[in-house]
Amino acid sequence: MRVLFLNPTGRMGGAETALLEMLAGLRESQPTWSLELVAASEGPLIGRAQALGITVYVMPFPRPLAAVGEWGRRGGVWPRLRLAASLVRAARPARTYVRRLGRLLQERAPDIVHTNGLKMHLLGAWARPDGAALLWHLHDYVSPRPLTARLLARASRACSAIVANSESVAADLRRVFGNSLTIEPLWNAVDLLRFSPIGPRYDLDDLAALPPAGEEVVRAGLVATFARWKGHRVFLQALANVPSSAGVRGYVIGGPVYDTADSQVSPEALVAEAEALGLGGRVGFTGFVEDPAPAMRALDIVVHASTDPEPFGLVIAEAMACGKAVVASEAGGAAEIVTPGVNALTHRPGDAEGLARAIATLAADPARRRQLGAAGRSTAERSFARRRLAADLVRIYRRLAAARGEPFSLPHTGRPA
Repeated sequence: MRVLFLNPTGRMGGAETALLEMLAGLRESQPTWSLELVAASEGPLIGRAQALGITVYVMPFPRPLAAVGEWGRRGGVWPRLRLAASLVRAARPARTYVRRLGRLLQERAPDIVHTNGLKMHLLGAWARPDGAALLWHLHDYVSPRPLTARLLARASRACSAIVANSESVAADLRRVFGNSLTIEPLWNAVDLLRFSPIGPRYDLDDLAALPPAGEEVVRAGLVATFARWKGHRVFLQALANVPSSAGVRGYVIGGPVYDTADSQVSPEALVAEAEALGLGGRVGFTGFVEDPAPAMRALDIVVHASTDPEPFGLVIAEAMACGKAVVASEAGGAAEIVTPGVNALTHRPGDAEGLARAIATLAADPARRRQLGAAGRSTAERSFARRRLAADLVRIYRRLAAARGEPFSLPHTGRPA
């Protein structure tokens, strides 16, 4: 079997972390298969994929194509006009890119083209060689992006099936595509050895240029890219609502990773927000960290604060695997992977006061933190092992290859497990 993956960046975000786990699981379960990756920029993903024995081709997007992004331009006349202008600028470079990508795909002759990322779903549909099956792997909701939804609907004739990273995303896709495509939800996997309660820990105070905190300080951190909907401002507002007597120090861990600036908050804006809230030395900003696992192990509470429904909630799964107490925004795919009060505490999306109460509750109760952490680790071992994801993907690939790109159906497995 020859499987070629397409990804829109070489930098590391949640979808790239999920992709690496797919590649690692497939390499372990199918060592004789040919696995190749095309990435549209340099970055840490390249070396990590190569370390797994994956052949990698870097084909950078032209700048106008890289800059196109609909998420930060929703609503209002001017955002729509800016989006239209960016699409006009990207049209000719996109056609050139499709021709280059098509030549590479023809040369590599994969049985399966597995696309990761909205731009690559479209480009893969336009460049797919005859005889290859196209599998879209959706890590995002599509319906909030009306233009993207229309483009994907038009391109869906080239697609053989879709994998969604949660039942929530699968339901959204069925609203967009109806019954025209097989859509199967598969939860992402986590490296249970890397994300483990045992291992090195970062000195978060040093990374954030803060004075060392005492042993009595409870460390609560938001580990996320700087996408606008990840809830950084909600986290900062929650910290401001936690009484200083609770002894909580907050950490914003991560940084911008994408080329679409309108879709991200800036570090400078968040620092200004923290100062305006009077947080002073109660919060630190570490910047991007190469490996989130040592950062999570250094925390007492891992906070998930997304204001929009989370497609899956990889940070939640990783924090559970690290045996950490989690406070999660209960919506979308994140609501599927947590059991409130058992393996996590939850709050409504955007509810800074509710998040503050959950943080304060856990800060005052070390035994409860340990209980939630142990239950989270058990959940991760049961539900997020890479061998489970690899087995499901192999089943899908074999059905796709047998159908040779023709429409086919998969037996629905129900809720991912």
